[in-house]
Amino acid sequence: MPEQINAWFERRDWRIRDHQAAMLAADDRGEHALLTADTGAGKTLAGFLPTLAAFSIERLALQPQSDGLHTLYISPLKALATDVGRNLLTPVEEMGLPLRIETRSGDTPSNRKQRQRFKPPHVLLTTPESLSLLISYPDAANLFSGLQRIVIDEIHAFATDKRGDLLALALSRLHALAPQARRAGLSATVAEPDEYRAWLAPWGDIDRVAHVVGEAGAAPLVSILLPEEERVPWGGHAATWAVPQIYREIGRNRTTLVFTNTRFLAEYIFQRLWEVNEDTLPIGIHHGSLSVEARRKVEGAMVRGELRALVATASLDLGVDWGDIDCVIQMGAPKGSSRLLQRIGRANHRLDQPSRAILVPGNRFEFLEAQAALDAVEAGERDGESFRPGGLDVLAQHAMACACAAPFQEDALLHEVQSCLAYSWVDAATWQRVLAFVGNGGYALRAYDRFQRIVREEDGWWRLARPQDAAKHRLNAGIIIDGEMLNVRFRNGRSLGKVEERFAASLSTGDTFQFAGLDLEVEQVKEVEITVRAAKRSAMIPSYGGARLGLTTHLADRVRALLTDRPGWARFPDDVREWLEVQDWRSQLPGPGTLLVESFPHAKREYSVFYTFEGWNANQSLGMLITRRMEDQQLSPLGFVANDYALAVWSLKPVTEPAKLLAPDILAHEFVDWVQNSHLLRRAFREVAVISGLVERQQPGKAKTGKQVTFSTDLIFDVLRKYEPDHLLIEAAWADARSRMTDVGRIARLLDRAREQLVHVALERVSPLAVPVMVSIGRERTPVGTADDDLLVEAHSLAAAAMDPD
Repeated sequence: MPEQINAWFERRDWRIRDHQAAMLAADDRGEHALLTADTGAGKTLAGFLPTLAAFSIERLALQPQSDGLHTLYISPLKALATDVGRNLLTPVEEMGLPLRIETRSGDTPSNRKQRQRFKPPHVLLTTPESLSLLISYPDAANLFSGLQRIVIDEIHAFATDKRGDLLALALSRLHALAPQARRAGLSATVAEPDEYRAWLAPWGDIDRVAHVVGEAGAAPLVSILLPEEERVPWGGHAATWAVPQIYREIGRNRTTLVFTNTRFLAEYIFQRLWEVNEDTLPIGIHHGSLSVEARRKVEGAMVRGELRALVATASLDLGVDWGDIDCVIQMGAPKGSSRLLQRIGRANHRLDQPSRAILVPGNRFEFLEAQAALDAVEAGERDGESFRPGGLDVLAQHAMACACAAPFQEDALLHEVQSCLAYSWVDAATWQRVLAFVGNGGYALRAYDRFQRIVREEDGWWRLARPQDAAKHRLNAGIIIDGEMLNVRFRNGRSLGKVEERFAASLSTGDTFQFAGLDLEVEQVKEVEITVRAAKRSAMIPSYGGARLGLTTHLADRVRALLTDRPGWARFPDDVREWLEVQDWRSQLPGPGTLLVESFPHAKREYSVFYTFEGWNANQSLGMLITRRMEDQQLSPLGFVANDYALAVWSLKPVTEPAKLLAPDILAHEFVDWVQNSHLLRRAFREVAVISGLVERQQPGKAKTGKQVTFSTDLIFDVLRKYEPDHLLIEAAWADARSRMTDVGRIARLLDRAREQLVHVALERVSPLAVPVMVSIGRERTPVGTADDDLLVEAHSLAAAAMDPD
């Protein structure tokens, strides 16, 4: 360890932790490394320690460093990259190291981006998307040739999804340009380290990746907030009942971070907190749809300690180090122990001090989920997504990026692609299909000149078809496909952020809504912009169509175990314990090894509730499949509603043999037919068409509206389904529809369970366990808070029927 670094630690009365020293030692040995350590363990400093050491006085004397790019830091969040850059400058300046550090993301001004390519800093902090754009420039080989280190922070947050695919391909390109560069992955919540070591290593060679385990930190202090006077609610997710209690908690702390699972809920809870904010405490809001200016203003206020509370989404739950946060509040169910650990770790971001967190369940099932997550945290258990094959649409985008940088030989680039684990499965035939698609759009589209982007010359090299296609690629490249968005601005040009086009379509001049913590009135709605002014009170809040956070399999198993752990019920609130006791007496509990289905009449209809615990996505898909099969069996289905825990279906005729509805061949027949003829495949195709570059969202000086993009992709989709059903993008769309949109893997596991574990209980009336999903009927699309009175009446009516022993 260089003395310059030792002295800095001593001046701060700190010690260099074992895992930090181990990261430096691994780098000195020329090894890649994966560091798994608790939040607050100094992971980011450990990742950068080899870089700081390389620029110390004594090491520079032995091995001078070039003036080019030395270390690339890759973050899943813009906010995290900005925060790391801010925190990294302190040790660099105090040690007196000759290091230049800069950030690069979609928020970076274009003139700075251009300068960074020709005069790069020693350390560049960026995101997977910005890195992919960097490798698309002709000067990429010069920029990265001297690269020594690549630090990937919060590696668990994107390695298993399409952003991870894009990053893996970029890493394979960097390995070709700078084979000497060592990789370091950092995470607090990796469940299977060897899988991430294989993902991190070129060619999946885990023997080349050291696994460094961090020193254990103080155990977090986690509690569950319960109503002071009322009972734990039967239904709902907003936990509005807790707002006065949360406000009092904010008043007791210096700074409180309030996490929500959606942008809608962030805006809603923020407004409810201000309604009770009698002391006018400074409370802010932060989510990904706010403008850059709004987010930076809030982040700066947090750094300066000017806020007492901040309501945020996942935009801040990774790695952001604000040491003065002394309490984290999680609104609603956490959905996974790893995600909860990440959010808890934002409080008291120090290894030797316990993080304090409060979980606020919105309903009784969410109470069980919160308890299961708390138990998992106490047991030190992690969960997470599993790895899957890389997407063909992302591979097509990468091939185009490489062509923008320079002509390539297809065999050489295939060799690069196969070096990353996500695409090790790609063979020569698949690669030919990808290149043919990027080259001319495929057989059915090759007659159209605009789909011809790269050409294969007689010498075997692939080149851009037109030089201007490089600029089009950089304008449209990316992986994150939100719903089409409209900018929200004041008349003076000040931007507040973006709302989805489908919400904007419901607005007219004079309408009011709440956004960015403000009450706004619509002055004008143009193609891609909404002009607003300040307004009086409004109840309408924009909702967003992004994917829901899914209940992890690990947490679902823990919830089922709680249901049958009768001695453990003693620690539950009286009303929750009574709920389970009456359910056990009147029907049965769906514990491990049991797939419970209840059937009962209610309000002149026949209901069946399937307690799957497979998450909303899988349950929603299962509802579509089951109702189709019920139609074939002439049971006259009328509808269904799903949550993370259960699926309720209602019909005119009773379900007497639910096993027939869950026969495995439902995936071979109804599933294929449903996806083929539903909006799902079209929506999946729309996304892969944009990611692959087939359809452009942006044109120089103008952005397409969502309707224009939808029209273009739907037209191409219909042509391909008719004339080329095995087209590369149809295959990619099917892969997305199966894995991400329908969660078919969890449905398949459920069907396997049904053959041996299904228990059917016929009841005379609704059961206690069915009430939470029953009160959701008809209110899935109702904004939170607008039907509270009706919901309360319905819940009381159902609860009375369910809990009354007579």
